[in-house]
Amino acid sequence: MTFHLLTVCGSLRDGSTNAAVIRTVPSVAPEGVEVDTFDRLADLPHFNPDDDREPLHPAVADLRQRLGRADAVLFCTPEYAGAMPGSFKNLLDWSVGAETLYGKPVSWINASWAPTGAANAHASLRIVLGYLSVDIVEDACAQVAVSRKLVGEDGLVNDDDARSAIAAAVAALVKHAAG
Repeated sequence: MTFHLLTVCGSLRDGSTNAAVIRTVPSVAPEGVEVDTFDRLADLPHFNPDDDREPLHPAVADLRQRLGRADAVLFCTPEYAGAMPGSFKNLLDWSVGAETLYGKPVSWINASWAPTGAANAHASLRIVLGYLSVDIVEDACAQVAVSRKLVGEDGLVNDDDARSAIAAAVAALVKHAAG
C-alpha cells in the first residue's frame, strides 16, 4: 500500500532554502512513500469566505483534493516580518472550510539558519493548525538549518547531515501516521 505524503512550501521563492528542503523530501523519504508537492501557492486567490463555495477556484479545488488524498502533510515555511508569510496563511485559510486537514498528521521542518530559527513563524503556524484540529506530530517537527551553501545546483539539499535530519523527520511523520 502506498503512503501519500503532501509537502507544502510556505515560500514563493523558487531559490529559497525552504523550497530546497521540500524538493529534497522525495529523495530521502522511506520506501513506499509517494510524495506530492503542492506548488500552486501563488495561484491561490485571496481568501474570501464568500468565495468558499462551488465552483471553487481551480487552485483551491486542487489544494483541497490533495489535502484530502494525503495521509500526512509536511510544511516548510520561512518567517517574514516576524510571522509566517501571508501567502502561506492564505493557503491555510482555504483549508479551513474543506475540513480536509482535520485530524490529519502534520509536521514541519524549520530550515532557518538564523539564531531565532523562524520561531515566530512556527509559533503562528502552530496556532493556526490548532484551529484546524490537526494531529501535530512533535517528533517529526525538526530544526534543520539549511544555508544557501548547502543547496546544490540541482536545487536539493546536498549536505549529508541536513539530508539525514530531513529523512528522520519524514520517517517520524510517516511512522506516526501509518501506525
